[in-house]
Amino acid sequence: MCKIPGRSLALRLIVTACTMLPALPVTGWAQQSETTVVPEEKTRFQWKSALLESGLFLAMQHTGRVAFQEKTRAELGGPFFKDYWKSVRGVGGWGDGDSAFTNYYAHPFQGAVTSYIQIHNDPLYMRDRFSSNPHYWTSRMRAFSFAFAYSTFFELGIASEASIGNVGMKPGTAGLVDFVVTPIGGIGMVVAEDAVDRYVIEGIERRIRNQAVRAAARTLLNPGRGFANLLKLRAPWFRDSRGKVSEAD
Repeated sequence: MCKIPGRSLALRLIVTACTMLPALPVTGWAQQSETTVVPEEKTRFQWKSALLESGLFLAMQHTGRVAFQEKTRAELGGPFFKDYWKSVRGVGGWGDGDSAFTNYYAHPFQGAVTSYIQIHNDPLYMRDRFSSNPHYWTSRMRAFSFAFAYSTFFELGIASEASIGNVGMKPGTAGLVDFVVTPIGGIGMVVAEDAVDRYVIEGIERRIRNQAVRAAARTLLNPGRGFANLLKLRAPWFRDSRGKVSEAD
């Protein structure tokens, strides 16, 4: 199990950002929406599991960078704090030298996964389905805040691209693109997956009883949610909003 630095400023940013948007009361919009109302004593955000899942995801990302990127391994030496500070100060401009696929798909996918981490640990909102109701959109804005905080930590935190591989120390290797595209593209992917889940996947489940087909539809058509489920050590086709694939209506 990876250990998240508990005293870093960037980690505090994660805690702070997700509290920027206040939760709607259990009564009111929650009763008017299509969600299942959760007892008030069980609506507290699950910080421990959210941070553990985020830490696991962070460890997987950095392990992949070190294992598959020669440029990352080449920058592992040298004075840590001096190089780290130079890397943080090197952020500028829009581009960072990465491919369009990395900037405009891989990073939004990261944003979608971290958004779903927040949603899966937010009992008051975890059962929300795609709708025009303000309760749903409040949920997704809370998830956006979490994704933004995680993205900032991933780029600049004490365990980040800046500290592991010194991204930004060389001019042109760190720009604003990831800070903007990751959370915005991520929440866009979440909303798209939510809509697909309600109008496509649920439609498949109403017509097809085969459990394998149902599980495949949930997994393949909702990849961000599925990956976040794995980080929570549960099946990728799991849904908080309804039962198992064998029980779906």
